[in-house]
Amino acid sequence: MSQDRILPGVVLLLAFCVLAPLLDVSSKLAAAAIPVGQITAARFVVQGALMLPVVLVMRLSWRVSPAILGLVSLRALFLIVSTYGFVAAVAVMPIADALAIVFFEPFIVMIVGHFLFGDSVGPRRIGASVVGFAGTMLVIQPSLALYGWVTLFPLGSAFAFAAYMLVTRAISAAIHPVTMQLHTSIAGVVLCLPVLVLANGSGLATLDPVLPQGIFWLWLFGVGFWAALAHICMTYALKFAPSATLAPLQYLEIIVAVALGYLVFGDFPNALTWAGIVLIVASGLYLITREQVVARRQRTATASPAPAHPAPHPAGRVPAPPASPARQTAG
Repeated sequence: MSQDRILPGVVLLLAFCVLAPLLDVSSKLAAAAIPVGQITAARFVVQGALMLPVVLVMRLSWRVSPAILGLVSLRALFLIVSTYGFVAAVAVMPIADALAIVFFEPFIVMIVGHFLFGDSVGPRRIGASVVGFAGTMLVIQPSLALYGWVTLFPLGSAFAFAAYMLVTRAISAAIHPVTMQLHTSIAGVVLCLPVLVLANGSGLATLDPVLPQGIFWLWLFGVGFWAALAHICMTYALKFAPSATLAPLQYLEIIVAVALGYLVFGDFPNALTWAGIVLIVASGLYLITREQVVARRQRTATASPAPAHPAPHPAGRVPAPPASPARQTAG
């Protein structure tokens, strides 16, 4: 791939790293007066409304098979759970802490992908996963004492987003990513709205919808707006540059999240949280490096004549960039 195409991809990925934390900021600001379930639904409503003209302008086909539509709905369900868990977390804890926990998701995808898709996982990547999990525990434990069980919500969000990514992988060849985004948003609305209607007047703090007042309309709109914009940047970044090039850069999202958390809310990670973040990022970057090494070996093996004896089974595949939630980017 030529350098003049890789550069726009890198720029778009950096834009994603700036835009995605703005979704988190909007969610945390909205959560001061809006139930978490309503914020989650607003993401899909606004995101779908913004993606519709994009699909029309690009003249993309809306048609999908019933089987794919079912998987898209399952994808939306996982994204709802992931979004709900993350918004519930940032409502009470710093964005950077919650995001650091969610960044354990690539390791979950790797392990689950081994059992579902037969991806080979070598001891080095298992070791990196253990280190990443240790980093996650460093972030969780002090937060658990300070914020209570809500600290585990980002971990649940990471598992839900890992499931979301695996469904995305299963259907990515059958549907355009922008169309997938729109259908996921529509499915998200269809799944969320009945819940809010049933919860109306129930008194459930996290689900009973309220009429937003003043600036909170803007925060609700921002949740869907930044999600849609970040997704577009990520989608086209992957079009211009290979995922192996972009993956390491996505960890810059944590730095932006720390900066915005400090500027907007006065939150700054403590020493133990920073240690956990360093372990998560270091193990993630090591995992990416291993994937790149394996990819080069696979290309060399493909280009070389077949060996006289069976070659060792390759250690794995090059994954898509670790998502932040998607939580932030997709759906």
